[in-house]
Amino acid sequence: MGQGSKWLTRAVQGLRSFAYAGNGERPKVGLALGGGFARGIAHIGVLRVLEENEIPVDYIAGTSVGALIAATYASGTSLETMELHGSETTFRDFGRWTLSRMGMASNDRLELFLHKFTTVNDFSELKRPLSIVATDIIAGESVYFTDGQIGPALRASCAYPGLFLPVEYRGRILVDGFLTEAVPSPAARKMGAEVVIGVHLEPGLIGGRPRNTIEVISRSFSIIQIGAIQPWRAATDILIEPNVHHVLWDEFAKTPELVAAGEAATREALPRIRAALARQPMPYAGPERRAMRRF
Repeated sequence: MGQGSKWLTRAVQGLRSFAYAGNGERPKVGLALGGGFARGIAHIGVLRVLEENEIPVDYIAGTSVGALIAATYASGTSLETMELHGSETTFRDFGRWTLSRMGMASNDRLELFLHKFTTVNDFSELKRPLSIVATDIIAGESVYFTDGQIGPALRASCAYPGLFLPVEYRGRILVDGFLTEAVPSPAARKMGAEVVIGVHLEPGLIGGRPRNTIEVISRSFSIIQIGAIQPWRAATDILIEPNVHHVLWDEFAKTPELVAAGEAATREALPRIRAALARQPMPYAGPERRAMRRF
């Protein structure tokens, strides 16, 4: 039985080498996880299907809740543990109401929330390369964190404007990364990914009246993004979009439904992922040059 298993393993590796173009080495794969509050739990389902189908993830990048999932996964935490804590999450786990002209709440508890999953504190302790994306609200540009302490970078990436206070870190005033990269595919490219799988959690426009100020802000940003130019799409080879648009920002209790949505969307994308891995990777030209190529 042992010899048969070894033979099968060698056969599979041989088939993969034949499939990968060029010198037989597969392209480096980057996974870019977008933001979406509770909808981000769908990322767990995405990761599960990738694991089950042995799709490699060499680099992982995250924006907002995608940064939390990415950091936790990069630390080596199991998907089962992540799903368990996801279903138990409440706003108090990561948010604290406060009086300020800059926001309604602080997300300083997010650093402690991360430690519910892992004891890792620094990027250097992670098991795979990670990039956390935030937005410099003064310069209006993406900021990529790949070293140092994870906590401050994570808080910055999750500092949703109007709700959470901006985070001052490394001489910058930072807010949620979704403003510049709703899906951090450019971050994955910068790390060296040749094939980028992006996960976009489209919020949609839920019918009915907003329940509170947070939903007014959230729906406003959703409307802006619908008509905005989104350069991250040019850096994405395969886009996965779980059907989670009907889930509200704080519906963590819907964890099983969200995980299932991530699984279903990823299974649907598997043929496209495998096809991308079988092709010779092309160098990323950037959004400007790619746009020029269309003409």
